[in-house]
Amino acid sequence: MKPVRNDSIVILMVVLAIVAFFIGKGVRNNDKMTEVLPEDSAAFTQWQRGGERGNYAQTQKFYNTEGKKAERFYFDPNVADSVTLSQLGLRQWQVRNILKYRQKGGKFRKPTDFARLYGLSPSEYKSLEPYIRIADEGMGKEDMRKEEGTRKTVDSMNYIVKMKEGETLELNSVDTTALKKVPGIGSAYARAIVNYRNRLGGYARVEQLKEISGLPESALSFFTIGKVEVKCIDVNRMTIDQLKKHPYINFYQARSIVEHRRLHGPLRSVAEMRMMSDFTEKDIERLLPYLKF
Repeated sequence: MKPVRNDSIVILMVVLAIVAFFIGKGVRNNDKMTEVLPEDSAAFTQWQRGGERGNYAQTQKFYNTEGKKAERFYFDPNVADSVTLSQLGLRQWQVRNILKYRQKGGKFRKPTDFARLYGLSPSEYKSLEPYIRIADEGMGKEDMRKEEGTRKTVDSMNYIVKMKEGETLELNSVDTTALKKVPGIGSAYARAIVNYRNRLGGYARVEQLKEISGLPESALSFFTIGKVEVKCIDVNRMTIDQLKKHPYINFYQARSIVEHRRLHGPLRSVAEMRMMSDFTEKDIERLLPYLKF
């Protein structure tokens, strides 16, 4: 038998070292995957089901919280709005799931119910759990303070008592402070309601709130219109730029109105607008309370 040459031994050792390196790297990657996305986590289940998260890379990114500082403050998952939930560090797809769950009549009855949220890891729930405050019927501020025990007292200036069923607000006169008392409405939706009211020139129907993207439909029952007093659109005096500022009139419709005035004189009734091809019957119906001839 020929003796094994030294150079062959060296080559064999190098090959073994390379193989060992890649095997070790694979083990480390698997360990990292397990740490980032444990198979018993809700996120892993959601990923397997091909849910709203989409793919594993996005789920892994969700668990990598480096560089993102989530705020911590007391919140009620039954009434917190999308902005509040996002500030707590929840992802947009989680926020949408919470809002959909509430719109369908779902309710978080105890803090542990919140732990079942898809993609929420045990460690994240543990960090949020001390701040979850689910209000009971008739529970006042003092009751909530007593319930906290040695935990930080709720700042009475920041705690907002939500309205109960049967209570209503007048939609065309309410301000953002009062709007935040409506269940499901926080600062962002309150500003959106007031801003849209200004753009419209006032609300003619409570149902117009549905035109605000994402606004919980359950909030509509807390509003009334009262006497309808809206700012009307003077279709015979306004320019194209002025007309198209209204949410219900686009550029082409504004141009049709101005062109009609140029060719046929001032508009005298809604019937003339119905003859314009740029307006549908639905367009006319929602514009009716705002038209002035």
